[in-house]
Amino acid sequence: MPRRLTAFLALTALAFIGGLLATPAPADSSRPGRGHGSQMAAADPAAHGTVAYGAGPATPAAALAGGICRGFGPQAPRDISAPAGRNARLFTLAPPASQMNLCNIHTHTNAEHAGPGFALSAGGGEHGGYKCNETAQLTEKELKDPAAGLGAFHGAKPGDSIEVHWVFSSCDVAPGKGLGACMSDSCQNPQLRVESQVFLLVNDHTALDFKDYIYRGHQVQGLHQPRALPGDTGTPVTYGGSTTGPRYSQTICSPLQVTWSVRPDCARLDINSLYEWAALGNVFEEDHSHGVRPLVTAVELLSQIR
Repeated sequence: MPRRLTAFLALTALAFIGGLLATPAPADSSRPGRGHGSQMAAADPAAHGTVAYGAGPATPAAALAGGICRGFGPQAPRDISAPAGRNARLFTLAPPASQMNLCNIHTHTNAEHAGPGFALSAGGGEHGGYKCNETAQLTEKELKDPAAGLGAFHGAKPGDSIEVHWVFSSCDVAPGKGLGACMSDSCQNPQLRVESQVFLLVNDHTALDFKDYIYRGHQVQGLHQPRALPGDTGTPVTYGGSTTGPRYSQTICSPLQVTWSVRPDCARLDINSLYEWAALGNVFEEDHSHGVRPLVTAVELLSQIR
């Protein structure tokens, strides 16, 4: 064989082998035998118990096509007053919260959703969101911080609006830190439900007490449950969406499916009770309020509210 041809074939073979070595390996989620924690971290890093809500952003595959995510299911948060949605991905809504295990409680400042009782824009970005309509009507006494900025719960003060999320899982799990608590080694693809209530924080002992809605080991028919869920704040709006948090947007979407139940009215909450909850300690290790995901408005990313 001529020397030049031999050299050409050798270089071609090396290039081919080099291409194989440079080909990315399959994602870890395709490898068998992985535990639930690593699977959930790969699917939604902000949801894993060891990762803070809104951890550093990463762009999932199929995102950034035409300016919005493509190939993802319906997203959250949204304006619950606007029912339109054209996302074609369908999934079965989760059972009622009373038939599931409470796995996490956390808060966001301000409201992530927009709704009839919380329609005031707080701006964009991680510290944007929406405020309760009555915010400007609070008195000087109601706005005074009883802890003078030293309360045990951080990232929220009198006059702020917070959206509280009670997260429920179809898995046989106990409440714990982060959304990673909502899964187990034997239950890696749970149905998830979030019960949501927006509160206006006030320095007023006659307002609602957050400790009435917390978890202190309470079980009903063997299922972990909060002491209660808020009532008298309107019929909850239920829709199919996703996890939220500041790491996501309309270009960086969450892959996890969540059934949302969002109460449409704002309620006044005594900030002293929120401070007390954090001071008591809680199984969720929550001592501060989290940032928000910008409102999702593209109908291609929203389910239809029925």
